[in-house]
Amino acid sequence: MQDKFIAQVGLGYWGKNIFRNLYELNILRVACDLNLKLLNQYKAKFPNINFTSDFKEVLKNPEIKAVVISTPAQLHYEMAKEALLAGKDVFVEKPLALSAKEGEELVKLAEEKDKVLMVGHILQYHPAVEKLKELILNGSLGKIQYIYSNRLNIGKLRTEENVLWSFAPHDISLILMLVGEEPKGVYAWGGDYVNKGIYDTTITILEFSNDVKAHIFVSWLHPFKEQKLVIIGTQAMVVFDDTTKEKLFLYPHKINWREGKIPVANKAEYQVIPIEDREPLKVELMHFLECVLKRKKPLTDGREGLKVLRILEQAQKLLLNSPFARIFPLEDKKYFVHESAFIDENVQINEGTKIWHFTHILKGTKIGKDCVIGQNCMIGPDVTVGNRCKIQNNVSIYKGVTLEDDVFCGPSCVFTNVYNPRAFIERKHEFLPTLVKRGATIGANATIVCGITIGRYAMVGAGAVVKKDVPDYAIVAGVPARQIGWACKCGVTLKFNKNHAFCKNCHNEYELKDNTIIVIKENN
Repeated sequence: MQDKFIAQVGLGYWGKNIFRNLYELNILRVACDLNLKLLNQYKAKFPNINFTSDFKEVLKNPEIKAVVISTPAQLHYEMAKEALLAGKDVFVEKPLALSAKEGEELVKLAEEKDKVLMVGHILQYHPAVEKLKELILNGSLGKIQYIYSNRLNIGKLRTEENVLWSFAPHDISLILMLVGEEPKGVYAWGGDYVNKGIYDTTITILEFSNDVKAHIFVSWLHPFKEQKLVIIGTQAMVVFDDTTKEKLFLYPHKINWREGKIPVANKAEYQVIPIEDREPLKVELMHFLECVLKRKKPLTDGREGLKVLRILEQAQKLLLNSPFARIFPLEDKKYFVHESAFIDENVQINEGTKIWHFTHILKGTKIGKDCVIGQNCMIGPDVTVGNRCKIQNNVSIYKGVTLEDDVFCGPSCVFTNVYNPRAFIERKHEFLPTLVKRGATIGANATIVCGITIGRYAMVGAGAVVKKDVPDYAIVAGVPARQIGWACKCGVTLKFNKNHAFCKNCHNEYELKDNTIIVIKENN
């Protein structure tokens, strides 16, 4: 295998640190990011590295044997899946995915393809953690009784993921490794103080069958940075502080019993435990490199990442369902409904679907798998929603409407079901059916007048009022809406040359014949 065989995808917030280490290890062949301005900055500094904004180009490159994914968390699953299907070994930053179901799929795929799948749980590669494991194994701490970790800061506030998913995976991974088993129960509590629905402070408590308990306090609303792990043992206590020069401190405090009845703390001076001076990220990436070259199982492989995902998912359910609640033992549910939502009788909701705050699903409605329905929506009665649909906040979908699979409904869009309504005339018998076909997108604040069909992969512009059928792949906008172009399946506007169009984004090809799109080649 040649020296440079790794590609990195995602050069932003944490990606820049990964890039630096891969570059120093002299194994980076290609770096990819959608931000063209950022790519040009990298190109100027690193002319010997190939840069691209096309992830598919990376996957098609036979010289690339492994892919390092450091994109935002919501992209991890799709990108890791595509890379594994393309026959690449994969390193993906934490979390592995945003659901245990997605994580299970990635683990199964990696095993079927005989590919390395490694998750970026960096603390397990920290020299202080290696020394910490030694202290536990040689009995210096006695029996572990209690573990707690604080990962606190005031800094980058995310909107695509909450602090539980952003900060806690590292600590969960580390605690599972130190205890040596998965928890038998999970408790969780949190607060969404800055951005409602996005938790910025959470406390997660893990209960293990060997009587060990652990809690994880994470927050990005804290006046200063703190990254501490504390382990309480029967013989000593140890502190791992990742924000100080010396990282590991042993406190040989003991509890004595006066007259056999009264516990008395016997304090002792702490000791600094020396550790090797090695950058954890570089150690982690070197471990991935070794696993790729020698076909070894990573320390933090996909199954280890899946264990962490299961705990995150259970804690998330608790956060959304109760101010302080417990799941015991851990168990999977088919779908999630926020406690403020209202679901009528005779409603069918399928696996993986999430229904958020103050939404009402009326009787007779059927909702497919893996849908996301936002806040303050009204759907039904007798509405059919396909699989993987995304319905944003404040959307109303009334009786007579059918959404096929993969439909996107932007915020505050509305479907009507009567063409000429009057408050004083009953016209329920005049409801007209509306069909939105697979993959179509309806923009924010658009109005879909009843009795029409929105074609496959069509695009309705924001604020449009649609009063007639929209052809497959058509782009319509305005009041009333009129066609202004054609869209690729991936959503990019198509430009036709002699009735032929080639999408530079996904490489699909189309022919325009009698004002109808014909798909010549489809790659996605």
